[in-house]
Amino acid sequence: MVKRSALVLVTFWLSWAYQATHPPPPKVCGTPGGPPITAPRIKLRDGRHLAYKEYGVPKEEAKHKIIYVHGFASCRHDTMIATTLSPEAIEELGVYVVGIDRPGYGESDPDPNRTVKSLALDIEELADQLRLGSKFYVMGFSMGGQVIWSCLKYIPNRLAGAGLIAPVINYWWPSFPANLSADAYYQQPLADQWALRVAHYLPWLTYWWNTQKWFPASSVIAQKPDVFSPQDLEIIKNRVSVSDPERERYKLQVKQQGDYESLHRDLRIGFGTWEFGPVDLNNPFSNMEGSVHLWQGDEDRLVPVTLQRYIANKLPWIHYHELPGAGHMFPYAKGISEAIMREFLIGGK
Repeated sequence: MVKRSALVLVTFWLSWAYQATHPPPPKVCGTPGGPPITAPRIKLRDGRHLAYKEYGVPKEEAKHKIIYVHGFASCRHDTMIATTLSPEAIEELGVYVVGIDRPGYGESDPDPNRTVKSLALDIEELADQLRLGSKFYVMGFSMGGQVIWSCLKYIPNRLAGAGLIAPVINYWWPSFPANLSADAYYQQPLADQWALRVAHYLPWLTYWWNTQKWFPASSVIAQKPDVFSPQDLEIIKNRVSVSDPERERYKLQVKQQGDYESLHRDLRIGFGTWEFGPVDLNNPFSNMEGSVHLWQGDEDRLVPVTLQRYIANKLPWIHYHELPGAGHMFPYAKGISEAIMREFLIGGK
């Protein structure tokens, strides 16, 4: 009887452990039972598909061709630089923008083999298949801004310019002084400290940690108000107060293939072990044929300004723009996106 009970307990525990560490398979777009394919997509080198959306002037008439990388819990429709610019500004600047769905988001296939490098290569392949030319611009916001560091590392010869808007920091990047990164790390809510510890040290538990009910999981995933600054909350309030049926429709697409291949894999890659840190990068535009810009709010509660300042100080070739009183969502503030785009494409060369 005792042996039988012990066997039942062991079997139950093993079953629970397996389910906890093995997320359900993603609902891949275009497969039986999966979401429909509605966006244009390219087929990548490994057979995956990358979805995209085009904005701005026709590609053939564009002065500037930009690939835009969305942030956490977003998709190709959240190409804020394009969607918040006036038609007049888009026409004047001659801007053509391609917003992508990062792997696992929207209608882009999940990438179970995703690495820090792989998305940069996806972006290069997209540029080639869309015939954007030998040089193109890249720009990203938040977690998408973090991806731009990978572009600067792995495809610098393809870039005409790079823009990072409040790019997410990895507290375990090499070259950060231990005391500086630790101080910034412990300013986060306790729930986020633990969520990032798990993503970094025990990545195979990321799914379980963010779906279990015993301990508080990521407050960023839960979008708790305390992770936003006063300016952020005001911007979010104003956006919510404006009825936008299209935005409500595409919000359903963001995580439609599953939380693990979108949100949880973001945490695993973004806060995992990298081969490099931004401080290790060399200036890709020493010939002055392009430039790198970084925008950061000094009241950002999601991305520590102290670590962003450290990177900017160590890389004097970056045009660093710090916005007083700004939180994480500052690109959505009135007039900011146009100012960013003008500086990016015209100023600071």
